[in-house]
Amino acid sequence: MPKKVLKNISEIRRYFHTNKDPIYFVSATNFNLLGLDEWVMNFTYICYMDCFDGRHPNVFVPSEMPHDEFQSIEDINNYLLQHKEVIDLVKRRGGKPKFVFLMFDETTEKLVKELGGQLWFPKAKLRTKCDNKIETVRIGNKAGVPSVPNTLSVVKSYDHLKKICDKAGLGNDLVLQSAFGDSGHTTFFIKSEADFNKHKDEIIGEGEIKIMKRIDCRGAAIEACATSEGTIVGPLMTELVGFKELTPYRGGWCGNEIFSTAFPPKAREQARQLTFQFGEELRKSGYRGYFELDFLIDKKTDELWLGELNPRITGASSMTNHAAFAHADAPLFLFHLLEFSKKPFELDVEELNARWADPDMIDSWSQMVIKHTDDSVDRITQAPQSGIYKMLEDGRVVFDRFDYHRRAVGENEAFFLRISNVGDYRYEGADLGILVTRGRSMTKGFKLTDKSKKWIHGITSAYTAEPLPAAQPMEDPAFKIM
Repeated sequence: MPKKVLKNISEIRRYFHTNKDPIYFVSATNFNLLGLDEWVMNFTYICYMDCFDGRHPNVFVPSEMPHDEFQSIEDINNYLLQHKEVIDLVKRRGGKPKFVFLMFDETTEKLVKELGGQLWFPKAKLRTKCDNKIETVRIGNKAGVPSVPNTLSVVKSYDHLKKICDKAGLGNDLVLQSAFGDSGHTTFFIKSEADFNKHKDEIIGEGEIKIMKRIDCRGAAIEACATSEGTIVGPLMTELVGFKELTPYRGGWCGNEIFSTAFPPKAREQARQLTFQFGEELRKSGYRGYFELDFLIDKKTDELWLGELNPRITGASSMTNHAAFAHADAPLFLFHLLEFSKKPFELDVEELNARWADPDMIDSWSQMVIKHTDDSVDRITQAPQSGIYKMLEDGRVVFDRFDYHRRAVGENEAFFLRISNVGDYRYEGADLGILVTRGRSMTKGFKLTDKSKKWIHGITSAYTAEPLPAAQPMEDPAFKIM
């Protein structure tokens, strides 16, 4: 007997509301897919960090056990999958378990298989290939999605770099990116030999480097999902980048805004079309599921350029999956789960994309990712709890009530998800937490608003810490967790 085909959004929603097999999101925190458990029956978060102090009904945090120092989020996930308490949980709940991740590798794939589960993402090998910033340029070229004028080359020295740029006509004001890594750590602004020498150890010997002409641009992000029915495209979001109040990394991502008039209609439509084209090219390569594109918009010409591809959920996914259109239809990530469920479905992707492009389907939200920006290391002795905070008339920020629903915030309120807790090290670049507010966090000129600065000050002031003993040096982790 043939399987019933899901033919509309209502049937897709009902399918997940009655889902029987356990689905697990395994990550350091549940931030990226916050709220998805309310759309999918039997959806559980397995996390390393307890952001909600045991008060979230669908977050499972195993007790700490000895482990090697984590070098990546993949290490965290592999630790969790081998933890006895996690193994016991999965076996106790039974069914045919499915697993989704922010980041994973081939070891993760093996561990999921040992648990009798399925990993609902493309193979790690394909994902890693697509994640390569050099490969992104090539995929974009095939799809007709142009990158900032660039050339791809091994770089042997500053003189060698100058010769490469002279040949490519890129000038001397450059942005260099290595193939992998967080943009805050692996993007280098080079205008002189002195600039080059600061980063030469991270450039020379790193294989092909993406060498770009530097443009005065504004960052934008857009998420999409490549399905068997076509590529479903979310809204274009602004990016908060490099604000010294939020991050110590020049060029480092530190948040997003989503609002209907974020960009002129022409730019929004072009970004959506280019994302669709890119998704269709990914489908040709065998890639299916969620992905995100960063675009760079030239402030002088309004030209739209491809920045990079993240073949996965991202730090912006919480924004996409909580927008008004997601509540009217379904979160974008639900279509990712649908694609990997093998459940037959029919979807008018063109009609859905057109509906999601309607400004009335987008409400205004902002998130700021707050890092420790001082060049110091200490240990946290007091940390603000996750929940709803209120800004008083005098600008002070106070805790109002516990909640894990970010849409519960009202006027002059914000939802804070704590990352760093009491006992954790606070070092330059450490993620303290994520602050979500209604409305914008930036001015029309794309600077932080005074109110945003007050929110940031209020949250960071709620942290206290003690210095480390002189004999206790600590090396800063070099990876992000969201």
